[in-house]
Amino acid sequence: MTSSPAQSHPQVLVMGAGPWGRNLIRVFGELESLGAVVETDADARRELGALTSVPVAANFHDLPAATRSNLTAAAIATPAATHEDVGIAMLEKGLDLFVEKPLALSLAGAQRLEAAATKGKRILMVGHLLLFHPAITALKALISKGELGELRYLYSNRLNLGRVRKEENILWSFAPHDIAVMLHLLEEHPTNVVAQGGCWLHHNVADVTVTHLNFPSGAKAHVFVSWLHPYKEQKLVVVGSKKMAVFDDLVTTDKLTLLDSGIDLPQGGHPEPRRGDPTGIPHSSAEPLRLELTHFLDCCRTRELPLTDGRHALAVMDILHRAQLAL
Repeated sequence: MTSSPAQSHPQVLVMGAGPWGRNLIRVFGELESLGAVVETDADARRELGALTSVPVAANFHDLPAATRSNLTAAAIATPAATHEDVGIAMLEKGLDLFVEKPLALSLAGAQRLEAAATKGKRILMVGHLLLFHPAITALKALISKGELGELRYLYSNRLNLGRVRKEENILWSFAPHDIAVMLHLLEEHPTNVVAQGGCWLHHNVADVTVTHLNFPSGAKAHVFVSWLHPYKEQKLVVVGSKKMAVFDDLVTTDKLTLLDSGIDLPQGGHPEPRRGDPTGIPHSSAEPLRLELTHFLDCCRTRELPLTDGRHALAVMDILHRAQLAL
């Protein structure tokens, strides 16, 4: 007997059809796992109704009963301030859960989600997309093979003009990406977190922040984020004792480059800079979002913990919480 689509593929409810929610809808559809969409905006629902064959409703209970019974997971792409309550509601319905970053807008909220998922034996995965970027995978492999030597300093710039939000500041909106990657590359948690920033567009909503992290190994890092900047930049630099690496997500070729650059310390002599030409590091051209959502669906099937599971999310949230307190 041929299995039905609902039996062959996990069926995912996408909550929220904003700009990023549309991407989730597209990819889950391509993966034959889009079960339904919930979107509160009536105009958006009408538009989606013409673009997809799955049920589209204003809330969960307006979905057909047969659709609700076939759902096995939910993906939350609603405003960040709603992630905690919407996520808890989906977990209480017995659904596995994918939540776009940040997992919640407070450490306590994230802990509540993680505890509910653990209690219900549900998969919980947070959308730290960069960990599934093929260039970051290649960078992690270089570090693991010792190509860079000991990691000494990491810094990231995530800058843009616009995409200003009122419900979350720039720290919570932009910084989770780079904090998640740094924890992944260093495989340790910072002992010290210091942050400063400024609010100009809305009272008590930071538009620019710089966060400094000190790690037990002696490595240091900083994360510079801003939506009040004249140009767009998404760049990560990793400085090792042997070589350096640069990940630039906005270039079309050579997103990851390795440089044989550093400071040589000849015995009895003066420090001498060594400037090497950048070498492009080959990596897959696969779409990171497709890799991320495929991983989520695989974990739903196998019940294995995702790479960006609840514990990983709490580690990132802890740093955001400490940085917010410093602000």
